[in-house]
Amino acid sequence: MKSIRLGNGSVALARGGKVAAAAMLAAGQLMGFEPIAPDLGVGLNPAGVICAANESRFTSANYSEALTALTVGWKDPENVDAIVQRLFPEVEVSRRFEFKKATNAQAFLSEVDDMRAPGMPFKRVEYSGSSANEKTHNKGLTIRIDHDEVDDVQVAIAQAIERLQQRLMRNELRRGIALLEANDATAGIVFSAATNPDGLVRAALKASADVTGVRPNIVVYGEAAMDLRLDAYEDPTRVNGGNRAEKTMQQLAQYFMVDTVEVVKARYQSSATAKSLIVPSTVYAYSAYQGASKDDPSSVKRFVSKSRNGQRFGVYVVEHEKFTDVTVEFYSNLVCTGLGIVSRTVTAA
Repeated sequence: MKSIRLGNGSVALARGGKVAAAAMLAAGQLMGFEPIAPDLGVGLNPAGVICAANESRFTSANYSEALTALTVGWKDPENVDAIVQRLFPEVEVSRRFEFKKATNAQAFLSEVDDMRAPGMPFKRVEYSGSSANEKTHNKGLTIRIDHDEVDDVQVAIAQAIERLQQRLMRNELRRGIALLEANDATAGIVFSAATNPDGLVRAALKASADVTGVRPNIVVYGEAAMDLRLDAYEDPTRVNGGNRAEKTMQQLAQYFMVDTVEVVKARYQSSATAKSLIVPSTVYAYSAYQGASKDDPSSVKRFVSKSRNGQRFGVYVVEHEKFTDVTVEFYSNLVCTGLGIVSRTVTAA
């Protein structure tokens, strides 16, 4: 074992089309995801490259429980991890699990003959639904640290762990938005001085509730869509804007009668010279609840399984004479579990 010091404490370091879009999403081939180099094997990958590591790397000898513990208090400087937690709440399950896809209409059946006659039993009702078998997928990335390129290998390892966590959660956010896009009922709306942007979103919420019987509890704005909303209410020709442009996200959530309104401003590197918004000029509305079980009704769920020592992330470290490979992994599966996802593509005219 080799001791390293991080911060004020020491830790131990162990050696060693929509259908098409949905299919691409499941295969991890969604357009725009940065290509990941294949793992060429121990000692063969170039330094400074993030690659998909093969299974032989993930042995108990390379698993670092101490460094995995460092991920517990990790805080993403860009807040992408917190956004994922709010928009796609975790539902903890085992690696392989079964969940119910209930028939939506059955939750809203009603009768007037629920009174029991003397000596007779109550009317019996039954709820049917299909069972789906799924599993959480092992996701992770590896980064190689060349010892000649850093001043302090131990500090570089800690920085690599944070960078990999942030990148993994950015990928997870993109998968979540792609899942919404692949399963939504969409339409176009105009945010301008002549329209009521908030009223148009409220109408979309009502349309979803009319289909599912449950009003969505999450509304997600792309940065461009929110900019158009603000422009529409701040337009000097508007006569009925009031102070709507000054509403906080909490006030907007109260107005929409939902739990969360989120503006996603995160970007990703879409080409060698350009960055793109993860959420386009779109407003999404759907149901996803904090603390839900695997069988509770919702539009989407993010099923997760814990790593070896019960944490969200696992860390593997393989040390060599001239370089160190650091891998961060986690288990999850984003699934559309119900109806009611609506989206509105926003334009200014």
